[in-house]
Amino acid sequence: QVHLKESGGGLVQPGGSLRLSCAASGNFASINRMGWYRQGPGMQRDLAATITSGETTNYADSVKGRFTISIDNDKNTVYLQMNNLKPEDTAVYYCNAEGWVYRQGPFTSWGQGTQVTVSS
Repeated sequence: QVHLKESGGGLVQPGGSLRLSCAASGNFASINRMGWYRQGPGMQRDLAATITSGETTNYADSVKGRFTISIDNDKNTVYLQMNNLKPEDTAVYYCNAEGWVYRQGPFTSWGQGTQVTVSS
């Protein structure tokens, strides 16, 4: 079982910054990609940003230039630095990890989500 522990959400004013962290733990052989998805009120869950273990990144158009995703492979931890936050960034942010469990095969795991609220 692969467990993802998220932290760093909260309430911030428009134009402010937050940093999300997500650490993976459990019995896995490797992690190939980690990322953040978000689900706003009444919306579907959508991609915010992903990063591979080789540090190839992918961003939603709506966050390009404002969010930066990074990964610490030694700590199995992914970070999302969010700057110039807007009210439309308000959502529950979910951590995601994809990789390989030794002798079992590929896995995909989700965190429980952390609330980010952008409001004055």
